[in-house]
Amino acid sequence: MNILILHTQVPFVTGGAEVLVDGLRRELQLRGHAADVVALPLSWNPPERLLTSALAWRLLDLRRFNDRVIDRVICTKYPTWAAVHPHKSLWLVHQHRQAYDLFGTTLSEFTPEKPSQDIRQHVVDIDKLGIGECQPRFAISRNVAARLETFSGLRADALYPPVPRAGLQPERYDPFILSVARLDASKRVDRIIEAFASVRSDMQLHIVGDGPDRLPLEALAVRRGMTERIVFHGRVSDDDLACLYNRCRAVYYAPVDEDYGYTTIEALTAGKPVITAHDSGGVLEFVTNNVTGLVVSLQPGDLAAAVDQLADEAFARMLGASGPNLTSGLSWDRVIDALLGAA
Repeated sequence: MNILILHTQVPFVTGGAEVLVDGLRRELQLRGHAADVVALPLSWNPPERLLTSALAWRLLDLRRFNDRVIDRVICTKYPTWAAVHPHKSLWLVHQHRQAYDLFGTTLSEFTPEKPSQDIRQHVVDIDKLGIGECQPRFAISRNVAARLETFSGLRADALYPPVPRAGLQPERYDPFILSVARLDASKRVDRIIEAFASVRSDMQLHIVGDGPDRLPLEALAVRRGMTERIVFHGRVSDDDLACLYNRCRAVYYAPVDEDYGYTTIEALTAGKPVITAHDSGGVLEFVTNNVTGLVVSLQPGDLAAAVDQLADEAFARMLGASGPNLTSGLSWDRVIDALLGAA
């Protein structure tokens, strides 16, 4: 088949969505399909650009390129589903959350004023129309599927992305907590830094990632006198990151209502328990308190107590033991069979 994966790219930002799209293209090609990615940039500043972006996608007739018929397109993020094609599959990474569950928070660009609300309503209408045209419909987690049904009245089945990183295994349980996340407010890395001021054990914290909050987070570690216990690695190579997963005692990953979270399944694949929060969304589809990790309040004292619990290596090993089996069933064969099933 000739297949196009439709993707929106925020310039200068690389994250889980890009990993998913690249992996899907590679796996389709390995199975003999001619697959490629069509990506357009997305901006929401000013918010009107959300609508011009949707219009750009709607003007794309993807049924044919030159003399090649396109058999199927796979939509992933707002507003790729606005594109015109008779066979659109949906693998929903997320909608434009600022118009939905993040509306009314500091993470949304929309205001209560009527012009802003008019734009927000157009985004909602674009989703209902474009996603409604997709068949079959899947989302990367039950959490994302639930949002779609709640806000758009459309159903999708959960279809989990496979583990993207090779070489993960429980080699050691060295006394440090690993954080792997983009350094912005939604990932709440500041909470674990604050908590470490109250950690009684000799555990350390290793932070991997970059982003707009890196300098403020480093400054926070200095103010809390934690510079000898907290290491900022920035971006690291795939091999170095796999090594950190394989050596750490546990992984901290507690974003706000996460869509899915590759960090979670990478940690579990490496046999490491995950410290997360009660409101971390898709993470909780894999992490159960005192089974595969610790689900706690992000108050500094509670989070510090969780770190101190994991200072007991035997306890950490027990929580991590079932992780590899839990993620072993995530496969590209299942994903591709589902996305192409209605072709």
